[in-house]
Amino acid sequence: MSARLGPPAPARLAPADLLRVGAAGLRTRPARALLSALGVAIGIAAMVAVVGISSSSRAELDRRLAALGTNLLTVAPGQTLEGQPATLPAEAESMIARIGPVTAVSATGRVRGARVYRSDLIPKAETNGLSVLAARLTLPATVGARVRAGVWLNGATARYPAAVLGAAAADRLGIGRPSPDTWILVGGQHFTVIGVLAAVPLAAELDAAVLVGWDAATGSLRFDGHATTVYTRSRDHQVEAVRAVLAATADPRAPGDVAVSKPSDALAARRAADTTLNALLLGLGAVALLVGGVGVANTMVVSVLERRAEIGLRRALGATRGQVRLQFLTESLLLSFLGGLGGVLLGVAVTTGYATYQSWPAVVPAWATAGALAATVLIGGVAGLFPAIRAARLSPTEALTSP
Repeated sequence: MSARLGPPAPARLAPADLLRVGAAGLRTRPARALLSALGVAIGIAAMVAVVGISSSSRAELDRRLAALGTNLLTVAPGQTLEGQPATLPAEAESMIARIGPVTAVSATGRVRGARVYRSDLIPKAETNGLSVLAARLTLPATVGARVRAGVWLNGATARYPAAVLGAAAADRLGIGRPSPDTWILVGGQHFTVIGVLAAVPLAAELDAAVLVGWDAATGSLRFDGHATTVYTRSRDHQVEAVRAVLAATADPRAPGDVAVSKPSDALAARRAADTTLNALLLGLGAVALLVGGVGVANTMVVSVLERRAEIGLRRALGATRGQVRLQFLTESLLLSFLGGLGGVLLGVAVTTGYATYQSWPAVVPAWATAGALAATVLIGGVAGLFPAIRAARLSPTEALTSP
């Protein structure tokens, strides 16, 4: 007796075959697929452009607020319990530099008793109210100072009688542009003026100062080597934490003798702006993704209605419900992916063009591009799931006989 054979098992679709079948629906109706993908792309481009332009605007705002010293803190000696002026330890700078969130440290030290004159012909009483400060080489980078004319101190000139004038000091001394033969008297010593600073908004005390190298001040002007102001830059989100430990770090033996500045009010404004913009970005992004998902769902529902005969023919030829369902789901995912990819590229181009026009830094967050593409595919899959299930439920007879 021969064994009775059952119906043959349906063939399984390989992933490559599934992609070809899913792409066939897009190729046979290129105009509809293009318009559908364009609708998704416009929604995603709007989301990426809104996020990118807002992020670029926030980067510009952060840059401007950073110029106001949002992360700049200063450390200075206060007074002892007896009311006497305190002194920072010589190791204060190196100790502060070891704080993890601190990104930059520099210092100045007041040279007491040193007077500044334009020449030895100026009466002793006419000091112009200028101070003499020993300066570290890293000072301009830390406080945002800019050299208006000449050069800043370097490793060589900091050891010799060379000076850089603050903006107000240069005006009072009548020195606009230094030259090799421009010199002044500092503490009775001839110092060559090698540079003039522009006004320093974050450290206004430097404007009326004559800045000399640390070694030169120690060797020629009897400077005691103790910093009177230490400037620190910290990571923005750690400014308060750094401030809490600055005094104890600068002088562990007497933290109460150390005065630490308060964070700039601009830091609070910056954080408030960041919070508001983040909420705005999330809201706009969600709306744009929802619009894209509705577009994909509408396209796939219409596609199922138009392709009943195709569905019936495939079912009659042996295609299973699962294969029909996977076909339409794959088509929906491909449509979403193509629209999302085009939207991301268009959104990046719009953001870059607008930011360049506004002279802003062009910033498109990675989460916006990757998230937009991933969310588009996800929403496209969800939006195409109902049409795919609906197509799979059609019987061959119903699909072939329906108008």
